[in-house]
Amino acid sequence: MEPSLQFSPSSLLALNVCLGIIMFGVALEIKPQHFIQLRNEKKSLISGLFSQYFLLPIITVVLIFLLQPEPGIALGMLLVAACPGGNASNFFSMLAGGHVALSVTLTAITSLLAFVITPISFFGFASLVPDLQSEIKSFEISFLDLLLNMIGILLLPLAAGMLFNHYFPNAAFKIGKTIRTLSIILLLCFILVALYNNLAVLSNHIFSIFWIVVIHNGLALAGAYFFSKSIGNAEPINRTIAIETGIQNSGLGLVLIFTFFAGNSSMAIVAAWWGIWHLVSGFTFSYLIKKISFRTI
Repeated sequence: MEPSLQFSPSSLLALNVCLGIIMFGVALEIKPQHFIQLRNEKKSLISGLFSQYFLLPIITVVLIFLLQPEPGIALGMLLVAACPGGNASNFFSMLAGGHVALSVTLTAITSLLAFVITPISFFGFASLVPDLQSEIKSFEISFLDLLLNMIGILLLPLAAGMLFNHYFPNAAFKIGKTIRTLSIILLLCFILVALYNNLAVLSNHIFSIFWIVVIHNGLALAGAYFFSKSIGNAEPINRTIAIETGIQNSGLGLVLIFTFFAGNSSMAIVAAWWGIWHLVSGFTFSYLIKKISFRTI
Protein backbone atom coordinates (compact mmCIF):
# COMPACT_ATOMS: atom_id res chain seq x y z
CA MET A 1 0.00 0.00 0.00
CA GLU A 2 1.29 3.42 -0.92
CA PRO A 3 2.26 5.75 1.96
CA SER A 4 -0.27 8.27 3.21
CA LEU A 5 0.23 11.95 3.79
CA GLN A 6 0.25 13.19 7.39
CA PHE A 7 -3.19 14.60 7.94
CA SER A 8 -4.80 14.89 11.38
CA PRO A 9 -8.57 14.63 12.03
CA SER A 10 -8.60 18.36 12.88
CA SER A 11 -6.95 19.12 9.51
CA LEU A 12 -9.59 17.06 7.72
CA LEU A 13 -12.30 18.94 9.60
CA ALA A 14 -10.71 22.25 8.60
CA LEU A 15 -10.61 21.13 4.96
CA ASN A 16 -14.28 20.13 5.11
CA VAL A 17 -15.17 23.53 6.58
CA CYS A 18 -13.14 25.25 3.87
CA LEU A 19 -14.98 23.26 1.17
CA GLY A 20 -18.31 24.08 2.82
CA ILE A 21 -17.47 27.79 2.67
CA ILE A 22 -16.56 27.42 -1.02
CA MET A 23 -19.87 25.70 -1.80
CA PHE A 24 -21.83 28.24 0.25
CA GLY A 25 -20.12 31.03 -1.72
CA VAL A 26 -20.94 29.35 -5.04
CA ALA A 27 -24.60 29.06 -4.00
CA LEU A 28 -24.85 32.79 -3.28
CA GLU A 29 -24.66 33.36 -7.04
CA ILE A 30 -27.23 30.72 -7.99
CA LYS A 31 -30.55 32.21 -9.05
CA PRO A 32 -33.66 30.75 -10.72
CA GLN A 33 -32.71 32.34 -14.05
CA HIS A 34 -29.62 30.15 -14.21
CA PHE A 35 -31.92 27.16 -14.62
CA ILE A 36 -34.37 29.01 -16.84
CA GLN A 37 -31.34 29.63 -19.05
CA LEU A 38 -31.41 25.91 -19.83
CA ARG A 39 -34.34 26.64 -22.14
CA ASN A 40 -32.73 29.65 -23.81
CA GLU A 41 -29.18 28.45 -24.37
CA LYS A 42 -29.53 24.71 -24.74
CA LYS A 43 -26.64 24.23 -27.14
CA SER A 44 -24.06 26.09 -25.05
CA LEU A 45 -25.18 24.43 -21.82
CA ILE A 46 -25.23 20.94 -23.32
CA SER A 47 -21.80 21.61 -24.84
CA GLY A 48 -20.43 22.67 -21.47
CA LEU A 49 -21.95 19.74 -19.58
CA PHE A 50 -20.76 17.26 -22.21
CA SER A 51 -17.25 18.67 -22.02
CA GLN A 52 -17.24 18.44 -18.22
CA TYR A 53 -18.91 15.05 -17.84
CA PHE A 54 -17.57 13.16 -20.86
CA LEU A 55 -14.77 14.94 -22.71
CA LEU A 56 -12.54 15.52 -19.69
CA PRO A 57 -12.88 11.97 -18.29
CA ILE A 58 -12.26 10.52 -21.78
CA ILE A 59 -9.14 12.69 -22.18
CA THR A 60 -8.07 11.45 -18.74
CA VAL A 61 -8.52 7.76 -19.58
CA VAL A 62 -6.64 8.16 -22.89
CA LEU A 63 -3.82 9.99 -21.11
CA ILE A 64 -3.60 7.20 -18.51
CA PHE A 65 -3.26 4.59 -21.26
CA LEU A 66 -0.60 6.67 -23.03
CA LEU A 67 1.50 7.68 -20.00
CA GLN A 68 0.95 4.55 -17.89
CA PRO A 69 1.30 6.36 -14.52
CA GLU A 70 1.31 4.39 -11.28
CA PRO A 71 -2.20 3.47 -10.02
CA GLY A 72 -2.32 6.17 -7.32
CA ILE A 73 -1.56 8.91 -9.85
CA ALA A 74 -4.10 7.50 -12.31
CA LEU A 75 -6.80 7.40 -9.62
CA GLY A 76 -5.98 10.99 -8.65
CA MET A 77 -6.33 12.08 -12.26
CA LEU A 78 -9.72 10.36 -12.58
CA LEU A 79 -10.99 11.77 -9.29
CA VAL A 80 -10.05 15.34 -10.24
CA ALA A 81 -11.72 14.85 -13.64
CA ALA A 82 -14.89 13.63 -11.88
CA CYS A 83 -15.13 16.71 -9.63
CA PRO A 84 -17.36 19.68 -10.55
CA GLY A 85 -16.02 22.98 -11.84
CA GLY A 86 -14.16 25.20 -9.38
CA ASN A 87 -15.55 28.54 -8.27
CA ALA A 88 -12.51 30.39 -9.66
CA SER A 89 -13.81 29.55 -13.15
CA ASN A 90 -16.30 32.42 -13.01
CA PHE A 91 -13.50 34.93 -12.41
CA PHE A 92 -11.37 33.48 -15.21
CA SER A 93 -14.33 33.56 -17.63
CA MET A 94 -14.71 37.27 -16.93
CA LEU A 95 -10.95 37.78 -17.34
CA ALA A 96 -10.93 35.90 -20.66
CA GLY A 97 -13.88 37.79 -22.12
CA GLY A 98 -16.04 34.69 -21.88
CA HIS A 99 -19.75 34.18 -21.24
CA VAL A 100 -19.87 34.84 -17.49
CA ALA A 101 -23.56 34.00 -17.05
CA LEU A 102 -22.95 30.64 -18.73
CA SER A 103 -19.94 30.06 -16.47
CA VAL A 104 -22.01 30.69 -13.32
CA THR A 105 -24.79 28.43 -14.62
CA LEU A 106 -22.42 25.57 -15.46
CA THR A 107 -20.68 25.86 -12.08
CA ALA A 108 -24.07 25.85 -10.34
CA ILE A 109 -25.38 22.81 -12.23
CA THR A 110 -22.21 20.70 -11.92
CA SER A 111 -21.90 21.58 -8.22
CA LEU A 112 -25.52 20.69 -7.49
CA LEU A 113 -25.30 17.38 -9.37
CA ALA A 114 -21.82 16.46 -8.12
CA PHE A 115 -23.10 14.39 -5.20
CA VAL A 116 -24.41 11.89 -7.78
CA ILE A 117 -22.25 12.54 -10.85
CA THR A 118 -18.82 12.50 -9.15
CA PRO A 119 -19.14 8.95 -7.74
CA ILE A 120 -20.72 7.63 -10.96
CA SER A 121 -18.07 9.25 -13.14
CA PHE A 122 -15.16 8.12 -10.97
CA PHE A 123 -16.23 4.49 -10.69
CA GLY A 124 -17.51 4.34 -14.27
CA PHE A 125 -14.40 5.69 -16.01
CA ALA A 126 -12.04 3.88 -13.61
CA SER A 127 -13.67 0.63 -14.74
CA LEU A 128 -12.27 1.30 -18.23
CA VAL A 129 -8.71 0.92 -16.86
CA PRO A 130 -8.28 -2.75 -15.81
CA ASP A 131 -5.21 -2.13 -13.62
CA LEU A 132 -7.20 0.20 -11.35
CA GLN A 133 -9.90 -2.25 -10.28
CA SER A 134 -7.82 -4.06 -7.67
CA GLU A 135 -6.49 -0.72 -6.41
CA ILE A 136 -10.01 0.61 -5.82
CA LYS A 137 -11.11 -2.63 -4.14
CA SER A 138 -8.17 -2.38 -1.72
CA PHE A 139 -9.73 0.78 -0.26
CA GLU A 140 -13.10 -0.97 0.24
CA ILE A 141 -15.03 2.09 -0.87
CA SER A 142 -18.81 1.91 -0.71
CA PHE A 143 -20.64 3.84 -3.43
CA LEU A 144 -23.42 4.59 -0.92
CA ASP A 145 -20.97 5.91 1.69
CA LEU A 146 -19.37 8.13 -0.93
CA LEU A 147 -22.78 9.38 -2.05
CA LEU A 148 -23.86 10.21 1.52
CA ASN A 149 -20.56 11.98 2.20
CA MET A 150 -21.02 14.07 -0.95
CA ILE A 151 -24.50 15.10 0.18
CA GLY A 152 -23.06 16.33 3.47
CA ILE A 153 -20.09 18.28 2.11
CA LEU A 154 -21.65 19.55 -1.12
CA LEU A 155 -25.42 19.52 -1.22
CA LEU A 156 -26.12 20.86 2.28
CA PRO A 157 -23.81 23.94 1.99
CA LEU A 158 -25.22 24.61 -1.48
CA ALA A 159 -28.78 24.38 -0.19
CA ALA A 160 -27.92 26.69 2.74
CA GLY A 161 -26.37 29.24 0.38
CA MET A 162 -29.33 29.15 -2.00
CA LEU A 163 -31.78 29.62 0.89
CA PHE A 164 -29.71 32.52 2.23
CA ASN A 165 -29.64 34.07 -1.25
CA HIS A 166 -33.41 33.64 -1.57
CA TYR A 167 -34.36 35.19 1.78
CA PHE A 168 -31.53 37.74 2.11
CA PRO A 169 -30.60 38.72 -1.48
CA ASN A 170 -29.04 42.06 -0.57
CA ALA A 171 -26.79 40.52 2.08
CA ALA A 172 -25.89 37.68 -0.29
CA PHE A 173 -24.85 40.20 -2.94
CA LYS A 174 -22.70 42.14 -0.47
CA ILE A 175 -20.83 39.17 1.01
CA GLY A 176 -20.76 36.84 -2.01
CA LYS A 177 -17.60 38.10 -3.68
CA THR A 178 -15.73 38.33 -0.37
CA ILE A 179 -16.64 34.77 0.61
CA ARG A 180 -15.66 33.35 -2.79
CA THR A 181 -12.31 35.19 -2.79
CA LEU A 182 -11.59 34.24 0.81
CA SER A 183 -12.44 30.59 0.19
CA ILE A 184 -9.99 30.37 -2.73
CA ILE A 185 -7.22 31.94 -0.62
CA LEU A 186 -7.98 29.62 2.33
CA LEU A 187 -7.92 26.53 0.14
CA LEU A 188 -4.67 27.56 -1.55
CA CYS A 189 -3.02 28.24 1.83
CA PHE A 190 -4.33 24.95 3.17
CA ILE A 191 -2.85 23.04 0.21
CA LEU A 192 0.52 24.80 0.53
CA VAL A 193 0.74 24.06 4.27
CA ALA A 194 -0.25 20.43 3.73
CA LEU A 195 2.43 20.01 1.05
CA TYR A 196 5.04 21.72 3.24
CA ASN A 197 4.25 19.35 6.13
CA ASN A 198 4.78 16.39 3.81
CA LEU A 199 7.93 17.45 1.96
CA ALA A 200 9.52 14.00 2.29
CA VAL A 201 6.62 12.27 0.56
CA LEU A 202 6.27 15.15 -1.89
CA SER A 203 9.90 14.85 -3.00
CA ASN A 204 9.30 11.24 -4.05
CA HIS A 205 6.40 12.13 -6.33
CA ILE A 206 6.61 15.71 -7.51
CA PHE A 207 8.78 15.12 -10.58
CA SER A 208 6.47 12.42 -11.93
CA ILE A 209 3.27 14.28 -11.01
CA PHE A 210 4.29 17.83 -11.96
CA TRP A 211 4.26 17.33 -15.72
CA ILE A 212 1.35 14.89 -15.70
CA VAL A 213 -0.89 17.52 -14.09
CA VAL A 214 0.40 20.25 -16.41
CA ILE A 215 -0.30 18.08 -19.49
CA HIS A 216 -3.65 16.87 -18.12
CA ASN A 217 -4.85 20.38 -17.33
CA GLY A 218 -3.54 21.77 -20.63
CA LEU A 219 -5.38 19.09 -22.62
CA ALA A 220 -8.56 19.83 -20.64
CA LEU A 221 -8.42 23.53 -21.54
CA ALA A 222 -7.37 23.05 -25.17
CA GLY A 223 -9.60 20.02 -25.80
CA ALA A 224 -12.70 21.73 -24.46
CA TYR A 225 -11.96 24.98 -26.33
CA PHE A 226 -11.52 23.29 -29.72
CA PHE A 227 -14.44 20.94 -29.12
CA SER A 228 -16.73 23.92 -28.51
CA LYS A 229 -15.25 25.77 -31.48
CA SER A 230 -15.71 22.75 -33.77
CA ILE A 231 -19.47 22.60 -33.14
CA GLY A 232 -19.96 26.27 -33.97
CA ASN A 233 -20.37 27.95 -30.60
CA ALA A 234 -19.62 31.67 -30.28
CA GLU A 235 -16.11 32.63 -29.16
CA PRO A 236 -17.12 33.78 -25.62
CA ILE A 237 -18.82 30.40 -25.12
CA ASN A 238 -15.72 28.54 -26.34
CA ARG A 239 -13.60 30.32 -23.74
CA THR A 240 -16.05 29.66 -20.91
CA ILE A 241 -16.43 25.96 -21.73
CA ALA A 242 -12.64 25.60 -21.83
CA ILE A 243 -12.29 27.27 -18.44
CA GLU A 244 -15.17 25.34 -16.86
CA THR A 245 -13.51 22.11 -17.99
CA GLY A 246 -9.98 23.02 -16.92
CA ILE A 247 -10.78 24.61 -13.54
CA GLN A 248 -11.85 21.78 -11.22
CA ASN A 249 -12.92 21.67 -7.59
CA SER A 250 -9.74 19.93 -6.43
CA GLY A 251 -10.61 20.81 -2.81
CA LEU A 252 -13.46 18.29 -3.05
CA GLY A 253 -10.99 15.78 -4.45
CA LEU A 254 -8.72 16.25 -1.42
CA VAL A 255 -11.61 15.77 1.02
CA LEU A 256 -12.59 12.51 -0.70
CA ILE A 257 -8.98 11.29 -0.82
CA PHE A 258 -8.45 11.78 2.92
CA THR A 259 -11.91 10.43 3.78
CA PHE A 260 -12.07 7.35 1.55
CA PHE A 261 -8.58 6.72 0.17
CA ALA A 262 -6.58 6.86 3.44
CA GLY A 263 -4.71 9.96 2.30
CA ASN A 264 -3.06 8.09 -0.59
CA SER A 265 0.01 10.24 -1.29
CA SER A 266 -0.03 10.09 -5.10
CA MET A 267 -3.74 10.87 -5.32
CA ALA A 268 -3.47 13.71 -2.80
CA ILE A 269 -0.49 15.33 -4.54
CA VAL A 270 -2.28 15.16 -7.92
CA ALA A 271 -5.32 16.95 -6.44
CA ALA A 272 -3.21 19.43 -4.46
CA TRP A 273 -0.94 20.30 -7.38
CA TRP A 274 -3.95 20.63 -9.70
CA GLY A 275 -5.45 23.07 -7.16
CA ILE A 276 -2.35 25.24 -7.43
CA TRP A 277 -1.61 24.78 -11.13
CA HIS A 278 -5.13 25.46 -12.43
CA LEU A 279 -4.88 28.97 -10.99
CA VAL A 280 -1.65 29.51 -12.98
CA SER A 281 -3.10 27.96 -16.14
CA GLY A 282 -6.39 29.85 -15.70
CA PHE A 283 -4.61 33.21 -15.61
CA THR A 284 -2.34 32.19 -18.51
CA PHE A 285 -5.17 30.89 -20.70
CA SER A 286 -7.35 33.95 -20.00
CA TYR A 287 -4.52 36.38 -20.80
CA LEU A 288 -3.38 34.61 -23.97
CA ILE A 289 -6.83 33.95 -25.43
CA LYS A 290 -7.83 37.58 -24.97
CA LYS A 291 -4.55 38.84 -26.42
CA ILE A 292 -4.90 36.60 -29.46
CA SER A 293 -8.47 37.82 -30.02
CA PHE A 294 -7.33 41.46 -29.98
CA ARG A 295 -4.68 40.73 -32.62
CA THR A 296 -7.26 39.14 -34.90
CA ILE A 297 -9.64 42.12 -34.76
